[in-house]
Amino acid sequence: MAGKVCIVNESNWEQEVLNSELPVLVDFWAPWCGPCRLIAPVIEELAEELEGKAKICKLNTDENPNIAMKYGIRAIPTIMVFKNGQVVDTKVGVQPKEVLKSLLV
Repeated sequence: MAGKVCIVNESNWEQEVLNSELPVLVDFWAPWCGPCRLIAPVIEELAEELEGKAKICKLNTDENPNIAMKYGIRAIPTIMVFKNGQVVDTKVGVQPKEVLKSLLV
């Protein structure tokens, strides 16, 4: 993955997402998911463009099923935006970059 995208999992979820001072966009994805591969470059571009303004993370739902279950992830890719540890927005499926960017700024 790109250098600016934060990879989250069950061990760093609380620190990276819930305790972040910046808004956090989390891409819930899996390696076998075609649409997830389509949106990956968009996620990487956002991470570059919003560096210092927001945190862009990816969570592999196959490797972290407990977090996916906790947030009711039923389809991927699912994009969730967290502010102050709370989910403030959710989008399911491939989204245009501008839509995702508008959730954060």
